[in-house]
Amino acid sequence: MDADTRRTLESLPTVHVEVNGQAAALLVKLMGDLKTEEPMAVLTRALGLLEQAVAAKGRGQRIGLYDPGTQRFVDLVI
Repeated sequence: MDADTRRTLESLPTVHVEVNGQAAALLVKLMGDLKTEEPMAVLTRALGLLEQAVAAKGRGQRIGLYDPGTQRFVDLVI
């Protein structure tokens, strides 16, 4: 990310998001899995991965998980 992009992103206003119980439970679980007390650390990673998947799909590419042991590739569903 270049300096201009970072400056633009940092100038955006804070957004408050309300989540339902299921999303909140998943967020808390992932916070525990990642050993963080910062919900934004989880949300930023999740949104970044989603952004990359949507961009790849737009280019006709795939993002997924590859298991070298079985040589299976599973696409992320977008």
